[in-house]
Amino acid sequence: MENHNSMAEMMDQIEESLKIPRKGSIVKGSIIQVNADVIIVNIGYKSDGVIPKNEVSAETDFDLKEKFKEGDELDVYVVSHDNGEGNILLSLRKVSIDKDWVELEGINERDEAIEVKVSDSVNGGLIAYYKEIRGFIPASQLSDRFVKNLKPYVGQTLKVKAIEINKQKRRAVFSHKEFAILEKQAQREAFWKDVEVGKVVEGEVKRITNFGAFVDIGGMDGLVHVTEMSWGRIKPASEFVKVGDKIDVKIIDFNKEENKISLSIKQLTEEPWSNFENKYEIGGIYEGRVVNLTDFGAFVELEPGIEGLVHVSHIAKEHVEKPADVLKVNDLVEVKVLEFAADEKKVKLSMKEVQEVQTVEETTEESTDEVEEDVEA
Repeated sequence: MENHNSMAEMMDQIEESLKIPRKGSIVKGSIIQVNADVIIVNIGYKSDGVIPKNEVSAETDFDLKEKFKEGDELDVYVVSHDNGEGNILLSLRKVSIDKDWVELEGINERDEAIEVKVSDSVNGGLIAYYKEIRGFIPASQLSDRFVKNLKPYVGQTLKVKAIEINKQKRRAVFSHKEFAILEKQAQREAFWKDVEVGKVVEGEVKRITNFGAFVDIGGMDGLVHVTEMSWGRIKPASEFVKVGDKIDVKIIDFNKEENKISLSIKQLTEEPWSNFENKYEIGGIYEGRVVNLTDFGAFVELEPGIEGLVHVSHIAKEHVEKPADVLKVNDLVEVKVLEFAADEKKVKLSMKEVQEVQTVEETTEESTDEVEEDVEA
């Protein structure tokens, strides 16, 4: 009798193993092998089932071997009876997704916050996952101001609230704006607590205008006026920085009531005139750049912040009617320091005397050559 029962049970098991699981059904299985890109599962059928990595998780860096091991029991979704290699194609994600939608609907009804992982940036927003549910964060729901560059968000985990959940259409839309505003408020409070004139901080250039550049220094935007860009001549801010640049700035003034912060780039370096006497001397010859031409002479920049005047009478040995006749802006020239008053930020220069020195040197060399020729003769 026992043999008869055993035989019957065996036949039942064989018959059961021959029954192909229905597509779309959820069945139980046991892991028999875990590889880098696929999990092999025994579901009690004559063919093994396979779960590719993309049917386990949407995360590209998901480690199957870290999360699963042989012998683990699983509920799996039957996707197809043949994956092209004679095995049954299974999915864990499709089992999880239905549960996740139910969970997300409840979270939405309770207006609770969740965390999502940003996987990609697309036109108009970000793709983000709540567990296995693919959702969308519009660019307008990222911050209280327009966000142009979405790339830095990719890979981040963001705190959000659902603003639209539709299980039937498989549509999930999230918003991070509320939390971005709270984060910024916290940053501002921390900023005002520690701010002090003279402090050097790192910031990111957010916007450039005609009068300067606005720099985010930790939840607060400060202004680097064009006059604080360089010790040299005033130029458009765009010639010194561009949007997205990470730069060091010095806090030179602030007003909490008006929410204003003044910053400086040039004050990170020494004011050039304060060290003039250690770098330049009367009679010394230096290279400079022509930065301005007038009827009475040319202004030559020795270094950013230090300019001297070459009077028209000191431009050349020959008579010069107008400086523009022989010079143009950005020309590199050699000049001799005639006199200076560092406290008044004035220095007089000469190009003519450099030419005269060069002429004397050339004449001396020629005379030396002639003497040597006579001696040889």
